[in-house]
Amino acid sequence: MSTARPAARTRLLRAAEEMLFDRGIRATPVDDLLRRAEVSAASLYTHFGSKESLVAEALRVRLAEWRAVWDRHVVDADDDIGRLLAIFDALAAYRDDSESPARWCAFLATATEFAEPTDEIGEMLAADSDLLAERLLHLAKPVAGANAQDLADDVLTAYNGTLASFLRGRPSSPIEVGRRVAHSAALTYQ
Repeated sequence: MSTARPAARTRLLRAAEEMLFDRGIRATPVDDLLRRAEVSAASLYTHFGSKESLVAEALRVRLAEWRAVWDRHVVDADDDIGRLLAIFDALAAYRDDSESPARWCAFLATATEFAEPTDEIGEMLAADSDLLAERLLHLAKPVAGANAQDLADDVLTAYNGTLASFLRGRPSSPIEVGRRVAHSAALTYQ
């Protein structure tokens, strides 16, 4: 009995996930995506309309998956600081569980390539930024009270530094270091 082959749309999204955020969106020709997905150009344009729309949908899928992982880690945390720092636990789990983890962050990678993104891509970049800013502020309030925005900014900076560290290869355990930096920041606001 043979396993059913995933639909063309699914194969295109997988190819996008596997190739675009590591190799670069602009550096990856459409023909390479089509070969990886084993689909025709007509399938790409039927399902997405353009390469940029494929990118936006890949980001939409990734954001939903990331949010679900982060949600679980916030719920599982034991205390207010643990809930705030759950972003690092979620990042570790997401990278471990992902079928094709990118070298760093698909959203930051996309933002570096699109100084003036299309509406669809810009919408997804904004959604990721908003999720980070709003949730970290919400989680920082029980820890830092009136200084919650400052703490949320500290944690966001530690998180962004963690993501960038994957590109540099240093430190060897960027998630642990980022979490430690964010934890130290949280302690200063208690």
